[in-house]
Formats: sequence, C-alpha cells, structure tokens
Amino acid sequence: MGSAAVLLVCCVSAALAVAAAATGQHSQCLQNPPDLSLRGGEAGKVVSDLPGGFRAYVTGADGSSHAVLLASDVFGFEAPTLRKIADKVGEAGYFVVVPDFFHGDFYDTTKNISEWMKSHSPVQAAKDSKPLIAALKKEGKSIGIGGYCWGGKFGMEMAKTNDVKVVSMSHPAKVTVDDIKEVKCPIEILGAEDDSSTPPKLVYQFVGVLRQRKRIHYYAKIFPGVAHGFACRYNTTDPFAVKTAEQALAYMLDWFNKYLK
Repeated sequence: MGSAAVLLVCCVSAALAVAAAATGQHSQCLQNPPDLSLRGGEAGKVVSDLPGGFRAYVTGADGSSHAVLLASDVFGFEAPTLRKIADKVGEAGYFVVVPDFFHGDFYDTTKNISEWMKSHSPVQAAKDSKPLIAALKKEGKSIGIGGYCWGGKFGMEMAKTNDVKVVSMSHPAKVTVDDIKEVKCPIEILGAEDDSSTPPKLVYQFVGVLRQRKRIHYYAKIFPGVAHGFACRYNTTDPFAVKTAEQALAYMLDWFNKYLK
C-alpha cells in the first residue's frame, strides 16, 4: 500500500474514532427514543407563535398563578410520556408549558449528535426563552422549571437567573460543578444509579458545593436500579420503570409545591 493510501486510511480511522467517542459521550441520552404511536388522550393542546417564536404543548390550569415550564430531552416536546407528565403536573394545579426548543428539528438517529448539539445548545435556549418567561411573569405567574437530560442543563441555566422560583432536574446532562456554584434558587437533582452523563459521584460533588451555600435550598436523590432517562423516557410496559418514573414525578411535584406555591 502506498504512503498516500496509508495516510488516507489513518485519517478515516481517526475520524471514525472521534465520531464514535462523541457518540459514546451521549450514548445513554440516545437510548429508548420515544414511541410517537403512543400519543393520544392528551389533556392539553399545541399552541404556536408564543413569545420568543416558540410553539409549545400547553396544559393545566390557565388561570393559575403558578407556571411550570418543562424542558425536554433531545427527542423534543412531542414525546408521549413527557406530555403525560405535563398533564399530571397540570392536574396538580399548575399551568404547564412544554416548549419546542428545537423548532421541529428534534434529534433522531439519522443525525450526528455532536453536530446537532452545536445548533441546539441548552445555554442558548435559556437565553432565547427570556421573552416567554417575561410574558408568563407579566401574567402574574411565578415560574418553576422541570428539566430532563438536555432540559436539565436548560434548567440549570435558568437557576442562575432571578427569573424563576425553583428548578428540578432529572438525570441532567452537561451540568458541571461550576454551574452549581451559580445557582440562585431552590434546586432538586434526581439522578440515576447508572448514568454516564451525571454519575452518582458527580451528584455527590454537586451536594458538596450546595452544602457550602447556606442560603440555597436543595435536595438530591439517586434512584437505584435505573439508568439515565428513567424519569421521562421509560419503558411503559415495565412495572418497575413505570413506578420509578412516577416516584420521580412525585418528588418533582413535592418540590414545586414547597417552593412555587
């Protein structure tokens, strides 16, 4: 084999290795994508042209003075289990908004996750959501954030502002110890025993930082026997998975009831 051919093979191999490593970093985030065929029986509706240019699934008590914004994982706001969660939060007395932060460009397996993330940053989404947050506050609503995976990072960014009253993150991705140092509101972290994005030892580091911040109320829990995605992207035919997801929802609602109502 000539030197040029060897160089080409080496370059291709290196590129494939980089791509595989990038996918590996997000592998759990991409497992068990939502089955859209399970849609149906939703209590809410999709509303377009919200402030900030978003459409969103909206449910719950429109006249409530307490709003919960749920931020999805990379698969977006159409996921049936996420909408069921939203409906249950609405049944608890909240006005619930689940924005389409991806403007229809949800992640799917045809896309390179690293490239997709470059144009779908949760940090940028937090900035883009300011008009929506401002509109809710103008209506006299106090705001809580519930975030899953990608949405956990969105929630973290919002927790650094004075715009929201409380944040709950379930199996967040891309959250760092430095992020935790900037939290300004009560924060809840619901982690999984098996989570490569935010492993238990990282959650313990978060707790270590929060313990030093005497004025910030916090709660953290590691759910045993489950993996990243357990709270919103669970197997609906697995009783243990369903029960654990229901427990996570109950913890989130308790947190909102304590600090948002």
